[in-house]
Amino acid sequence: MPKVKDPSLAEKGRLKIEWAKAHMPVLGIISERFSKEKPLEGIRIAACLHVTKETAVLVLTLKDGGAEVCLSASNPLSTQDDVAAALSEEGIEVYAWRGMSEDEYFWAIERALSCKPHVTMDDGGDITVMAHERGFADGVIGGTEETTTGVLRIESLAREGVLKYPVIAVNNAETKWNFDNVYGTGQSTIDGILRATNVMIAGKYFVVAGYGHVGRGIAMRARGMGAKVIVTEVDPIKALMAAMDGYLVMPMKEAAKLGDIFVTATGNKDVIKAEHMSLMKDGAILANAGHFDVEVSVKDLELMALSKREIRENVREYLLPNGRRIYLLAEGRLVNLVAAEGHPSEVMDMSFSNQALAVEYLVGEGKALRPEVHPVPRKIDEEVARLKLASMGIEIDSLTEEQERYLKSWRG
Repeated sequence: MPKVKDPSLAEKGRLKIEWAKAHMPVLGIISERFSKEKPLEGIRIAACLHVTKETAVLVLTLKDGGAEVCLSASNPLSTQDDVAAALSEEGIEVYAWRGMSEDEYFWAIERALSCKPHVTMDDGGDITVMAHERGFADGVIGGTEETTTGVLRIESLAREGVLKYPVIAVNNAETKWNFDNVYGTGQSTIDGILRATNVMIAGKYFVVAGYGHVGRGIAMRARGMGAKVIVTEVDPIKALMAAMDGYLVMPMKEAAKLGDIFVTATGNKDVIKAEHMSLMKDGAILANAGHFDVEVSVKDLELMALSKREIRENVREYLLPNGRRIYLLAEGRLVNLVAAEGHPSEVMDMSFSNQALAVEYLVGEGKALRPEVHPVPRKIDEEVARLKLASMGIEIDSLTEEQERYLKSWRG
């Protein structure tokens, strides 16, 4: 039986889903086609995704295509309980509620896998890894992965020769990471910080750890709100990009002395640890935008602190031996999903359209693909972009036959 926190919240969840659907026109077009063609008839999907109103629109689109979907959460604190209740009423097997313990979180993923899926959908790699570790990979045609962190984990499975089925790196589609990761995370991370703290960003030193697509988006939005942005990096090329984009670039030990607000976006562990926290000014705010809660060392903070208290919802105050206070947001988990609602529906429209079309592609072509990480087919990526432009009322030029011949020729 599905397990959600409170089935009585379903009506509120339906309204949220209705709002998201109105702002996801590309997925709406795909849903209409899926309803007519039923390309996923008889397909069972085990999904481990953030249970938000946008995810609901994706899951219902897959259902429209004929699929049976079992859904678990990809973060213990990101589930919108009203949305989970609404999906359960729609016949989706949902195993997700906000505030899950670690044991409950992994129990839910195993329950989703118990549907014996033909396709897995992942956000962070947990359902893919469990499918391989606990014997659920047999019979799986293929999978999809939504995040940078998850792609890296699944590539590691492939390198070790352990991966048993092909996985499409939806994260790496241009219509995903150039928009979702940059504009979506940029806006929603700032949104999460503001909802949790209501602090002024203008004039503050805002430290962004990592200058990949996510870090770039956060830095851009922080600067747009008047912050003095500092970037920390370990990659010399990305550090150079940040410098030429006009940001201050320095090691975390130096940034720690200046920063008012810190956001990690690296995908790595212990990016901010005791040696950095001991240098921070009184009132420093720590937040994480990476998938797992390992980037800010909460363990170090707990060991250092003389006391702690919940001073606001999603804000924990730690008193350090030097008399300074540090504020940790969202328990070090994804601040945009724990303290806010995640990415805007408009940008998830592209990401989840890639997901829906990638699942359709796997159903048709998955058995012919090698068990490794595959890119989203260019045809799908471009189709999502074309549909998004059309929904925005934007027209673009097209190449003439002569221009196409010119581009294919070595002659000048």
